[in-house]
Amino acid sequence: MSQIPITVYVEMTPNPNTMKFVANKYLLISGDSVEFTSQAEAKGYSPLAEELFNFPFVKGVFLAANFITVAKNDSISWDFVTMELREFIKNWLAEGKDVLVMMPPPKAPAASTDESKPTKTYEPSEYDDAIRSLLDEYVRPAVENDGGAIDFVGFDEGIVTVALRGSCSGCPSSTATLKGGIENLLKSHLPEVKEVVAESL
Repeated sequence: MSQIPITVYVEMTPNPNTMKFVANKYLLISGDSVEFTSQAEAKGYSPLAEELFNFPFVKGVFLAANFITVAKNDSISWDFVTMELREFIKNWLAEGKDVLVMMPPPKAPAASTDESKPTKTYEPSEYDDAIRSLLDEYVRPAVENDGGAIDFVGFDEGIVTVALRGSCSGCPSSTATLKGGIENLLKSHLPEVKEVVAESL
């Protein structure tokens, strides 16, 4: 079986616990992305993510367009494992192995520990399309460049709720980006927006 010529380069992200591995080919259909936080979660959906969890330091795998963002625990420095991961991913892709065999079902929002606070559901609003459009045009490219993803969750009483995934999830600078960048952008285009908050998945 002949191998496909593949290059994979590594990019640092604003999140010190994640590293972005960029391939010279599309891994997922443009616009799709998926995140796994355990080997069990990846089983049956992403053979690549499932194998990456065999590395003892891997605690998350995010797949999108032409890149893979890997989250690690604090047990080891990136200096010792980056090249090993890059070679593993490069060889996997060169051998034509499956990255994703099917998309997993959407995750339910994290259950609230407070019984009196049920999980929030959002009614569609007249601003949803405009908010999605602004996020897609101005925010998504920058967030993907940093190895993450942003999804619109809902709009209610002036508050836009988004979900941050990949390198954005748990990143120390994501709050500043959310408030200083995304919130200001949406407020300047839509006066109805008062605040932007992130939902933890």
